[in-house]
Order: sequence, then C-alpha cells, then structure tokens
Amino acid sequence: MSARPAHLVPSILSANFGCLERDLRAAVAAGADRFQVDIMDGHFVPNISMGPMFVAAARAHIGALPLEAHLMVSRPEQWIEPVRAAGADLIIVHAEATCHLHSLLRHIASSGARPAVALNPASPLALIEEVLDQVAMVLLMTVEPGFGGQQFIEPVLAKIRRLRQTLLERHLDCDIEVDGGVEASTIARARQAGANVFVAGSSVFAHPQGIAQGLALLRSSVGPE
Repeated sequence: MSARPAHLVPSILSANFGCLERDLRAAVAAGADRFQVDIMDGHFVPNISMGPMFVAAARAHIGALPLEAHLMVSRPEQWIEPVRAAGADLIIVHAEATCHLHSLLRHIASSGARPAVALNPASPLALIEEVLDQVAMVLLMTVEPGFGGQQFIEPVLAKIRRLRQTLLERHLDCDIEVDGGVEASTIARARQAGANVFVAGSSVFAHPQGIAQGLALLRSSVGPE
C-alpha cells in the first residue's frame, strides 16, 4: 500500500554497549538509513535505559545519518531540550504519556527537531487523529514497549492499514514507522500494510552472520520500492 521509500532503522538498544562504536560503524557501512535510541525511565515502561549522554555518544559514531530518540517516559516535556542538544534529529513522544499532545509536538518543532508521535499496540488511532498534521512520522508499536526481543503483534497490521488510508485521504506527508518484532518474516507484511520505516534491533545486531547480513536480509525481505 505504501509507495514511500523504505527505511531501515537499527535500534541501538540491541547493540553491544561494550563495542558500541564498532557496531554502529558496521551498521552505517551496511546501509542503515538512520538509528534509534530508546529512552526509558522505569515509569512509563518498566525498564530503564539510555539518556541524552547516550544520544551524544551515538551521534559521534554515525556521521550525518539521522538519529531518532524514542521517549518512553512519563514526563516527555523534560527530555526534549536535552535530547535535541545531544544530537537527536527526530523526537518521538507517546500519545499515552501526555494530556497536552499539541503543545508537546510544538515544543519538539520549536527545538529544531522533527516531531513524531507513538502509539502502543492497544491504543486507538483516535488518540492521534487531531495531531496528524503536526507530525513527520507516526510510530505504531508492534510489541509492548520497554523490552527488546518480543514477538510481532499481528493485529497491529490492520491499524497500519487504517492509518495509511487516513493519511492518503487527508493528503498528509507522513511516514509510518513500526517497532518491535521486525525481522525477515514480518517486515514485508508491515510494508504491504502501509509502513515504510522499520526499527530492527536483534535482527540486526544479534544476527548470527553479523550486522551486515542482518541488514541485507531485511532489505531483501522488505520488497520492492
């Protein structure tokens, strides 16, 4: 359904933190389109992960490629300026994390980053319908947020189709990203449903034949442009 170019986005959460420069440079060389840093606070999701210092560390190793920050936090407004200053080009906030989504997206835009909004698997599209004209991208989680290595939640495919149809009807220039369980066996179905940006963690950084082979398999599996 989606004629937009496909982009592969390795999730740094799955990289080897002891060899971060090696892993990121390998993914850059293998053709990653951009990278994602997952920021988790232990409140909005039960896990705790990276912060702005990690964004800055990643920025140093990926050259001019875009870097997106996925804020899985209870107070996203407190993270926007630090994450942007650390080098994030696109900042993703969860609709479920704020009562003031319009203002939050304006805050991101005023920081100089591109604003994006995310939805958990069970959250309805109605939560974001009124802000679709404010965002560069919608992230539809295809697993429950907070942990890597989960299985792809198939019913989200129908939500991807509905969102892509809405964007087409409203003539909005907006990417659809999926995150969670993205591997060779799921990426083509998500693409066919209308997604065009694909976050992949373990299927890239933990591929048994290495990072380059993991990205190559995803690229060949996503289907023609």
